[in-house]
Amino acid sequence: MKYKAIPLGERVLITKDDDQRQSRGGIILPDASKVPTITGRVIEISQQVKNDPLIPIRVMDKVLIQPQSATPVSYDQTNKQYIVHVDDVIAVFEPIEKSEVEVTP
Repeated sequence: MKYKAIPLGERVLITKDDDQRQSRGGIILPDASKVPTITGRVIEISQQVKNDPLIPIRVMDKVLIQPQSATPVSYDQTNKQYIVHVDDVIAVFEPIEKSEVEVTP
C-alpha cells in the first residue's frame, strides 16, 4: 500500500530540488560552499494554509526553506520530501515577466 503525507496545521509538504554541484558558468562547487537552504516545489498544503488568504503559498510554488527546521518524510531511502511550517518558508519564487527585467548597459 502506498501512502502520502498530508501536512497539518500551518505546514506544507515540499519535494526538494536536485542538488546543483556546478555553477551556471560551469564552475564545480565544493561541498563546503553549499548554502544551508533548500529549494523545492510545494506538493501539498494543509487545509489551514488553503483557507488562510494571508499565507501566499500554493501547490506547485517554488520555495526556499531552511533545512534545519524541515522534517524529512522518511518512507524510502531516496527521500526528497520535507514537511515545513509556513514560518520557515523563506521565499516563494515567482516568474519574472520580460517587461520586469532590467537591462543594464
